[in-house]
Amino acid sequence: MNNDIMRNAPFWAATIGFLGAQFIKPFITLALEHRWAPGLAFSTGGMPSSHTAGVVALATSIGMTIGCGTVAFAIAGCFGAITIHDAMGIRRAAGKQAEVINEWSSILAEIHEDGRFTQEHLKTMLGHSFPQVFCGALFGALVGFLVTFFMT
Repeated sequence: MNNDIMRNAPFWAATIGFLGAQFIKPFITLALEHRWAPGLAFSTGGMPSSHTAGVVALATSIGMTIGCGTVAFAIAGCFGAITIHDAMGIRRAAGKQAEVINEWSSILAEIHEDGRFTQEHLKTMLGHSFPQVFCGALFGALVGFLVTFFMT
């Protein structure tokens, strides 16, 4: 058994999938929304889902290197499903709740102009829409395939 991390295609596929998706977020935002947002490279949410890209790249690479009928592939698939569900469900709902809380916070700040209320904005871009997750999955599958193809 080879324990050399430098030759571990699933590890590198997941890492490159995640970091690659993070890196391209500002460029996709520029192309789609015509605004430059370099901070997206270091935040959650946005197009594509980097979490999805990472877990799909991992599962793709494991499937290519040791097979889809293995325990490792099953673990990666379950881990991926939980991660994707969290990104589209729980984290997205938390982001929507943060939007409402921020709106209420603005209203309270106006009501309490005497300074008794300090307005604090919550981060609203936490989760992902279906298109963001879908594009993350496509990006992850491509990265997983390419990294594994060139490393093995």
